Amino acid sequence: MIELAADLLNIATDAVLVGALVFLRVGAMMAILPAFGERNVPERIRLVIAIAFTLIIAPGAAPIVSSAIESGATMLALLGSEVLSGLILGIAIRLFVLALQTAGAIAAQATSLAQIFGNIVVDPQPALANVMVIAGLALAVLLGLHIKVVEYVLLSFELFPPGHMPAPDHLMAWGASHISEMFALAFVLAAPFVVISLLYNLALGAINRAMPQLMVAFVGAPAITMGALLILAVSLPFLLGAWIAAMDAFFIDPFGAR
Repeated sequence: MIELAADLLNIATDAVLVGALVFLRVGAMMAILPAFGERNVPERIRLVIAIAFTLIIAPGAAPIVSSAIESGATMLALLGSEVLSGLILGIAIRLFVLALQTAGAIAAQATSLAQIFGNIVVDPQPALANVMVIAGLALAVLLGLHIKVVEYVLLSFELFPPGHMPAPDHLMAWGASHISEMFALAFVLAAPFVVISLLYNLALGAINRAMPQLMVAFVGAPAITMGALLILAVSLPFLLGAWIAAMDAFFIDPFGAR
């Protein structure tokens, strides 16, 4: 009986250690994960979500984590690699939200709707950007963001094994490529507003040259505001479709050259 209890205690200790290491990776990622890790989500809710993700991921990652523990890696290396890997995973997905925010800021500047919400949101941003971000996060969650995140983390254990730090040169190349893609995506999403704004300002300049006595500022300001809202209503479903397609392409091959 004592030997059986000792064996059960060893199994429980190994399971707790594996769960703790998985929780470190998931918790670090959860701190900046879109939708689930937003700063306006209460900390207790985020903790519960992190524990739930850990319970789902731990059984699939247990063989890799157990082999890393048995290989003789130091506890400091295990802890450091898990936290760093979680932050890298979270930042890679967070960049999609930053792409939406950048696209909204560009669109707001182009259409003279760059007023800031102030204290209504955690990160002050233009109204267009806030609408795009909230709509994008809602769409991503509805389309199974949680399932994609679980598969994403399980894949990361093969590429970022516990106890091994990511290679700096590979990480730098991958990060620079991913960031450049997010900026390109932001400019693509903001393109309709920029093009319409350019055409509108050219037409307004021509009208001002033809009728100098007309106060184009009083006529143009309400027109560009109404036009921006109409463009947002018409183009937002297509823009979010392109955005979610880019996110799905990332989850299909997150660490490769797409």
